[in-house]
Amino acid sequence: MTDVVFIHGLWVFHTSWQPWIDRFAAEGYHAIAPRWPGEAETVAATRENPNAQAGFGLRQITDHFGAIVEQFDTPPIAVGHSFGGLIAQLLLGQNKLAAAVAIDPAPIKGIRALPLTQLRSAFPVLGNPLNHGRAKGLTRGQWRYGFGNALNETESDALWEQWAIPSPCKPLFEVGTANFVPKSAATADTANTARGPLLITGGTEDHTVPLVTARGAYKRYAKSSAVTEFHEFTGKGHSLTIDRDWPEVADVALTWLKAQNLEA
Repeated sequence: MTDVVFIHGLWVFHTSWQPWIDRFAAEGYHAIAPRWPGEAETVAATRENPNAQAGFGLRQITDHFGAIVEQFDTPPIAVGHSFGGLIAQLLLGQNKLAAAVAIDPAPIKGIRALPLTQLRSAFPVLGNPLNHGRAKGLTRGQWRYGFGNALNETESDALWEQWAIPSPCKPLFEVGTANFVPKSAATADTANTARGPLLITGGTEDHTVPLVTARGAYKRYAKSSAVTEFHEFTGKGHSLTIDRDWPEVADVALTWLKAQNLEA
């Protein structure tokens, strides 16, 4: 049985992956969705104590998940969304994974495209330098722009009520300055030829990780002979892993993983 580790991104609670865990289990995979450092056991508890996550940076969070994947007898697969997709790429480049699916991933170092929609999505955090050491959540309206813009307002608001949590701000600052920092924590080993296969996806309506940003990540792997593929989700925004269309996204990931001849 192949193991899968689901890694969520900023502002979304870890149990939002439960439908995916059940879907993957039906196909013979054993999956888990660990918490980020400082994330509480419930949405309510996480909202009540945002300071528990404050100050955690990308390297610490990546190391946290690195320690989790190293507990398996054989390297697992990682499926990550947003910053989870970035973390999955970092771990894959370190040869700690059998394969990775990076769904609308936060940008690795080297991506220079900064669409206005992406800047606006990040502004609630990056707009105040004092947020660097804090943890912050999104307001209903900010969530609507960054996650739920491809949905009607009712569904976007319902997802915000159910899954939105505060998250550490430091990773956003680290990604924002990655191209100016020699040993940035957002540096992925894109030239690694010994790594497992990688699927990167992008949504045409995504404001938080616009399609050009996701494609930019894919292009960074051009020098590697390892399998790297790209899938475009037409009409999908950043909420694609948790909104009504999540089964379509999950099935794309499953179909691709099966095509890599990874044992399940």
